[in-house]
Amino acid sequence: MKYTLMHKNIAVADVEIDEDLGVITSIDNISAKKHLPVGVVHQLRREKTVDRYAMNHWWAGRSIPASRMGVADALETLGVYSSMQLLTKCLGLSLSDHYWLRPYDSNITWEAVNFFDNDFSDDIGDVLFGTNTKNDGFDFVSPDNTSDGNLKKRWKIIDGKRCLVKSGSDPYSQQPFNEVIAAIIMKRLGIDHVSYLLTWLNDKPYSVCEDFITKDTELISAWRVLQLRPKANHENEYLHYVNICKELGVDIVPAIDRMIVLDYIIANEDRHFNNFGLLRDANTLEWIGAAPIFDSGTSLWYNKSASRFISSDIICKPFKKTHGEQLKLVSSYDWFDISKLDGIEGEILNVLCEDKAVRYVEAERAKAIAAEVRKRVDALENIVSNCSAYDVSSNDGDVEGNTAASYN
Repeated sequence: MKYTLMHKNIAVADVEIDEDLGVITSIDNISAKKHLPVGVVHQLRREKTVDRYAMNHWWAGRSIPASRMGVADALETLGVYSSMQLLTKCLGLSLSDHYWLRPYDSNITWEAVNFFDNDFSDDIGDVLFGTNTKNDGFDFVSPDNTSDGNLKKRWKIIDGKRCLVKSGSDPYSQQPFNEVIAAIIMKRLGIDHVSYLLTWLNDKPYSVCEDFITKDTELISAWRVLQLRPKANHENEYLHYVNICKELGVDIVPAIDRMIVLDYIIANEDRHFNNFGLLRDANTLEWIGAAPIFDSGTSLWYNKSASRFISSDIICKPFKKTHGEQLKLVSSYDWFDISKLDGIEGEILNVLCEDKAVRYVEAERAKAIAAEVRKRVDALENIVSNCSAYDVSSNDGDVEGNTAASYN
């Protein structure tokens, strides 16, 4: 079926989509190249062309991943065999950016269909959460069709605000608690972040956060930013990202410094290039700066027993393979005031030891987590006093050494 790829009300290009496979089979009549999704334009000698493979990679990235908890059962209930088939059913609309598909020769406007201003169906979210009461007749108009990530999640309109509700995973369902704890730590340290609250649905914990994207801004993941140009021979992963951001007019180094320090403190194992990035003005295409830090749940030994808490042996992402090595990339600790984390153990215990929480995180485990965080904060104080700042312009050839394990 033929559509026009839209960026708000700007017609970007005509695309043909195979409805059975959910893939883009052709791209024609590019009318607003500057508004194409970031990273889909391929540099070919002097001529810039749209890479259909890259466009499909971007399009597939909008769909629910096959690895999402419970997605196979949800797709069976909905009567589709691939989450890619769900994209056109909601016109590809998202609550993270302003791209969508307008049926060819249609006069529909972005104002009439976007999820920032218009209500959307709960049907898909209900199915994904296993709380649906329907067997058919589903309303597919929902941003849940375009949400990524492996944990069970859904969008809800709560008091007029677009909020993301996200679960945890076995054996401790700890990620929702971790989101709240990470937000507490960032608030204390003055780090720009998304705030999270804890809620309970059917006696199970979920994190809730308000959408930090508006109808005039959009999130561009670090992964998409990295697709703007190939990595130069002298660049490691860190310099590749820093240099591209500089070319875009964004000094990203202070934000990365804070992200690396946070991830060390909470022992984050999954800060990949798709859960941090830049904010862009959706109208002018001007780059605003770093997105606030979000999605920090895969941390605090979320799936390990207390006997397996080994602070010095945690594999991490995105720039180095261990947190100790990644801390060497921090350019400055001038902003870091360790006294602001005095008593943080008590706040961690308040989150992990509330009445319902103890069903998932036992008291001894909660104490062990708080104690390990304290150890990491104390270790960080020693690191800060003995560190030498990383020169972000360095071409020291440490390319392989700064490449984290593959995760894309």
